[in-house]
Amino acid sequence: MGARVFRFTGRRTLLACAVVLGCVLPAATGAHAATTTVISWKVANLAPQKTFALTDIASSSSSGAQTWSVVGKCSLKGKTIVTKASGKCAVTLTVAAKGAFTATTSTRSLQIVELSKPSVTNVGETVVEGPIKTGKGTPRVGTVDFDGKVFNYSQKEFFISGSARSYTSAVPLTDDGLWTVAPAETADYKTRIVVRRPIDPAKFNGTVMVEWMNVTAGFDTPPVWSFGDMEMQRSGAIWVGVSAQRVGIEGGGNALGAALSLKKFDPERYGVLVHPGDNFSYDIFSQVGATVWRNPTKLFGELLPIQVLAMGESQSAFRLATYIDALAPLQDIYSGYFVHSRGSYGAALSVAPLADIAGPRALLSRTDIKRPVLVFSSETDVVGANLGYRRAYQKDSEWFRSWEVAGTAHGDAYSLGIGDTDNGKGSGDTALFAAMMKPPTAIYFGAVKCDLPINAGPHTYVLRSALSALDAWVRTGKAPRSMPMLEANEDVLTYQRDTNGNAKGGIRTPQVDVPIATLSGQGQSGQSFCGLFGTTIVFTKKELKALYATKAAFTKKWIAATNAAVATGAILEVDAAEIRRVAQAYPGR
Repeated sequence: MGARVFRFTGRRTLLACAVVLGCVLPAATGAHAATTTVISWKVANLAPQKTFALTDIASSSSSGAQTWSVVGKCSLKGKTIVTKASGKCAVTLTVAAKGAFTATTSTRSLQIVELSKPSVTNVGETVVEGPIKTGKGTPRVGTVDFDGKVFNYSQKEFFISGSARSYTSAVPLTDDGLWTVAPAETADYKTRIVVRRPIDPAKFNGTVMVEWMNVTAGFDTPPVWSFGDMEMQRSGAIWVGVSAQRVGIEGGGNALGAALSLKKFDPERYGVLVHPGDNFSYDIFSQVGATVWRNPTKLFGELLPIQVLAMGESQSAFRLATYIDALAPLQDIYSGYFVHSRGSYGAALSVAPLADIAGPRALLSRTDIKRPVLVFSSETDVVGANLGYRRAYQKDSEWFRSWEVAGTAHGDAYSLGIGDTDNGKGSGDTALFAAMMKPPTAIYFGAVKCDLPINAGPHTYVLRSALSALDAWVRTGKAPRSMPMLEANEDVLTYQRDTNGNAKGGIRTPQVDVPIATLSGQGQSGQSFCGLFGTTIVFTKKELKALYATKAAFTKKWIAATNAAVATGAILEVDAAEIRRVAQAYPGR
């Protein structure tokens, strides 16, 4: 992408602020009254007739509204600066307090990124239609309708058409991922994308997250969104969901979701779509990413992307792993990659009726593309005969990070229900804590029933932090710290577990270090995909009493473990505040 990055330290003017912004306060210090904080930067020598995106780099938890303004040889539109001529441009950020806040930031700096499109000359052109308003009148994504009121987001759907290529390899694909592939066949397609964006341009943070939607259930679902939409929306990112695979459009996959495949669900709206098969899915995904760069005005109005991240979960992560090794060296479209619950193997590059080119069973992510890759794994994903990501173990490096999270499952109570009604104001946090004491055994209104209570672990919280870490990594070039690995047994089928039954090692959270249940990514059985949903084994009153003599004792340990998780980067402070609060629901005295 070749973006030029400028960073400036801010001159802070504090107006009637009881807490000096810039100090570092201990965790959970409580609230402090404030009125307005003004931060100013003077930026010189920006090239004329250029477009720049600006970001305030800080971690203040102020609930106040942010207002940007500029004076000088520049103009401002949202968070985008356009320079008129050589000269100075003064940038000011005003944070107007709204109620009380805790100041936790140690510095505020301004990052200015010169916006430049990637070289997309080797990626096919597309035609964009929309927003689409026909048929039932609303896009079909997952099992619930989108509600953007909480974060003031809109949702629109577009059809994208073009000519996609399949790819082939003259030799078998190797585990190291250092492949050389070449175009094979071409086929016309017309697919759809769904765009969720902040309505207020000033809220846009410059990041576009493009998710390869998952079709394992027989229709398009957005698992990364389901786990991480709280962070995407509150940070001001744009989310783009892509129908990259044939099943999501035409059906023919799992019977569980057959009625929700696009053409069956709304033939009037989606009957014009054409998908030539998954051999062409990789290039379709490239062309959607290129369209984000080429034609943002059509998709996002006045919002211009600074960086475009690719993401996919489970089956989509298998395909993204193959995409990184096969197409990323040829088509430098995406600024970074979030590979969520991928297992050890990559998807086939090509299948019948074209050449059958299988993906390796233990595939590494190539790092010579020099784009950040973050692989995020639950307990379910790392060990076992099925997914077994540990078989593809890869050391952290300049361009690669692996996060493995204790107490989590591939799918869980949050992603399969609680998250659908999370209002971003604590309701989801309350419900998830309660689920550790009374976990569900069924999902989708009883359509899928498992034999044991499903996992109610901290997957969503750590994933939100991982999304934030990848975003910052791409922006700043500074990789997040390396995280500890889960401690697997020698057979790589099971974990070493502590006296409470929770896995040792991995990313730690209060849910496993101050437990009220045994949280596992393994041991489940039942209908359909239950084997991926892990388990929650609730502690008895006697077991809880042995661990925590009083409610105060539990709360003290819970808060300390939460603070420790924030310190390691496992949990964001904005989530930690709610995690501390829900400790009050502990049933003891």
